[in-house]
Amino acid sequence: MPTAVLTDRERTAVQAYLRLLHTVRAALDAGPADPSRVRSAPMVPPAVLAEADEALSEAGLAGNEEEFFRLLASWGPRA
Repeated sequence: MPTAVLTDRERTAVQAYLRLLHTVRAALDAGPADPSRVRSAPMVPPAVLAEADEALSEAGLAGNEEEFFRLLASWGPRA
């Protein structure tokens, strides 16, 4: 399977998405110390969301999830 060669803007969008993904995972994994407490929605810093939105827009990928995830799959490490 060929590997995609990303433009700088596409690479920036993929990297911003991965930072967002890691931030969300960390927020979800950080549960309350007391399991009997009700868990509130995880907090993702607005700056992380804004960075991903801006990077997607600058790469021309905003609203084009199919193309973005194709790039992500071709660029990222294989499982």
